[in-house]
Amino acid sequence: MSRQIGFPVVLKIVSPDVIHKSDAGGVKLDLKNSAQVGRAYREILLSVRQKYPKVKIDGISAQKMARPGVEVIIGMDKDPQFGTVLMFGLSGILVEVLKDVSFRLVPVTKRDAKEMIKEIKGYPLLEGYRGQEPANIPFLEELIVKVSQFIEKNPQIKELDLNPIFAYKDRALAVDAWIILEPTAKV
Repeated sequence: MSRQIGFPVVLKIVSPDVIHKSDAGGVKLDLKNSAQVGRAYREILLSVRQKYPKVKIDGISAQKMARPGVEVIIGMDKDPQFGTVLMFGLSGILVEVLKDVSFRLVPVTKRDAKEMIKEIKGYPLLEGYRGQEPANIPFLEELIVKVSQFIEKNPQIKELDLNPIFAYKDRALAVDAWIILEPTAKV
């Protein structure tokens, strides 16, 4: 399959038990040939099974390696007091360690989305910092609004995470995502 996609590729574990794939050793990047893919496949299975001995593995996905961009996150959670909340921020360690994110209640308007993006401390990175390509901020605003609309139309969603999204000057590309449904939701 990797040869059909074209190298370089990324392998990712597919399992309902593994939300944070990288932490479990479930992601291998920039694989340039079949030998690397075979080795990475075995390493992913071994690592994930060691970390989660009772894991249910549905498979391993192979995806074309995306070119780097500014990494952002769009997430959603249902807060018991406030209701459905949408989050935007820079991805990776900036969200996990520095908590550089902004929040709004759903539904999120175009104005809300613009404010969410501008209020994070990492906003200068989106504008293009030290020669880096700027992100298409209007496209990100539109994406935030579309995610908000998707959440409104699907109230059975309990949590949603698009992370990372590579933001480019002409578009954005979500390279990983997950959705958790309410326990009583029927699919």
